[in-house]
Amino acid sequence: MARSLINVPKTARAGSVIEIKTLISHPMETGYRPGPEGRLLPRNIITTFVCRYAGEEVFRAELYPASSANPYLTFTTRATQSGTLTFTWSGDNGFEQTESATIEVT
Repeated sequence: MARSLINVPKTARAGSVIEIKTLISHPMETGYRPGPEGRLLPRNIITTFVCRYAGEEVFRAELYPASSANPYLTFTTRATQSGTLTFTWSGDNGFEQTESATIEVT
């Protein structure tokens, strides 16, 4: 399981725009780089990131081999209701990780 960091405001006013920041530790190996023995290291990247807010998808990113290791994503959404934000990273070799954070909207 990869380590992830998520920064979501604890509270927000209804209708305000909030900034969300995510970071996940992952090597993002492209499949083009030779290893110590000279053979190419197998590709191992995160291909998709999805954020859902109260069950509704609010952000999606497709990642490619040119993405850096430990991908950092920041985006905004509108605070509409108190609830849970669910973050899912998925990729090669069956990799999938889901984390969540809550926000209270007043």
